[in-house]
Amino acid sequence: MLGTLIAFRSCKDFAMTLAPLLAAPAVIQLHALAALTSLAAGLTVLVLRKGTARHRLIGWVFVAAMAVTAASSAFITSDGHYSAIHLLSVLTIVNLPYAIIMRRRGNIVAHRSAMLWLFAGLVVAGAFTLVPGRLMNKLAFGEATAAIR
Repeated sequence: MLGTLIAFRSCKDFAMTLAPLLAAPAVIQLHALAALTSLAAGLTVLVLRKGTARHRLIGWVFVAAMAVTAASSAFITSDGHYSAIHLLSVLTIVNLPYAIIMRRRGNIVAHRSAMLWLFAGLVVAGAFTLVPGRLMNKLAFGEATAAIR
């Protein structure tokens, strides 16, 4: 990845385009939209004052978007096979209800920990989508990185 970054000569080599995403199957579009919604809601909740109505509302947006992200990943495979990153989806499906149950039981420490781990998993999975040759890399950087690989 470092070699990819060094190979760029100028900012004009970056050509962001939505074309690869718009040409992708609907499940991938849904997955990307849900993941980006999760990222935005997660970042927002992180900076909000905790326990407020706004925190709860955006927290539920995060939960719903993460559930859609995890569920939709079950329909995204590489040549019909799941990858190791799909384990994060399984962990997400398990941890979302756990985080909610912990909050309802008043265990804020466990709730916070579970939500932070969910957000960290989202960021890690998102980072892997930026690897050259992947759809989100093409979306963010254009086709320039594909030629370098």
